[in-house]
Amino acid sequence: MLIGPAAKKGEIEAFRKRIQANPANYIAQPTLSLSTCPTFVESGMAPRHVDLRPYLLTGKDVRLVPGGLTRVALTEGSLVVNSSQGGGTKDTWVVELKRGQSNFHETCAFL
Repeated sequence: MLIGPAAKKGEIEAFRKRIQANPANYIAQPTLSLSTCPTFVESGMAPRHVDLRPYLLTGKDVRLVPGGLTRVALTEGSLVVNSSQGGGTKDTWVVELKRGQSNFHETCAFL
């Protein structure tokens, strides 16, 4: 995997040769600006980039269901969240606002 904006010239050239040798093995996608989340690491708590994959049920209708998969980049500064490249996962909590509560922080006080 190569993240172009973070890659050095030598890395880009080496990867270019790999792509040219077997282009069907590669895809390109834009580099996204990922959120960060406090994460337990060996040194304690530290921000790590995350992305959320929501769960959808499809059939006659499409429905977004509570939950999802939160993937986390375990290396500091990394944008790589997929587990095959060294990423990990985090628990994903879905919090429902109760009647009369106006924001997330009020809801968390009851957890």
